[in-house]
Amino acid sequence: MMKLSLAGALLLLCSSVFAQNQVHDQFAKITTVQQAQQWIDANAALKPALLNLNSLKDTSLIEKRLLRQNQGDVFSVGYVTYKVLESTEKVQYRASYIFLDGGSLSNTQIDSLKKIIVDKASKGADWNKLSEEYTMDGNTTHGDTGWFFGEEQMPKEFQDAVKARKLGEIFFVDVSDRNWHYIVKKTYDDDDKKVATVLRANGR
Repeated sequence: MMKLSLAGALLLLCSSVFAQNQVHDQFAKITTVQQAQQWIDANAALKPALLNLNSLKDTSLIEKRLLRQNQGDVFSVGYVTYKVLESTEKVQYRASYIFLDGGSLSNTQIDSLKKIIVDKASKGADWNKLSEEYTMDGNTTHGDTGWFFGEEQMPKEFQDAVKARKLGEIFFVDVSDRNWHYIVKKTYDDDDKKVATVLRANGR
């Protein structure tokens, strides 16, 4: 009975070692989060997990290393193997604006208001108060865009202009096809963030 138990234990140990030695090859075949979850469910003994990493908050050495990898990379550190399933980098921008509606004002009126607003801002007038006084889009955030990226949030002309400017600069953005006009102040440095989804498990 003892011999059988010993043989069984050795068989389990060999199976475990074999499974661990196959992790790298198995990870290489996994390409989606759904496939990764199926693999996790079938290999609980290897203590697998999905890691959702963010460069703004994940700062340990291994997390930084994982965030530097490209999508699809598989590598081992000690007896732990990792597969980068998804990796994306995005830059977010933030500014404050005053909107002038070209459908309601003439070009002469818009040019005049631009000069007045910029002159007041350059003399130290509070931007929030200027926004309350002059903006024509009824926003309640003093023109604060919040963090944004992509044209689904702000017009391309607006994003491109904010991207090209430095913190604190005041400038104009005109969206000609919509007859929209903005006086914009860049209020934050660009936020460059990388996010990654990583599969990890014991074994190599």
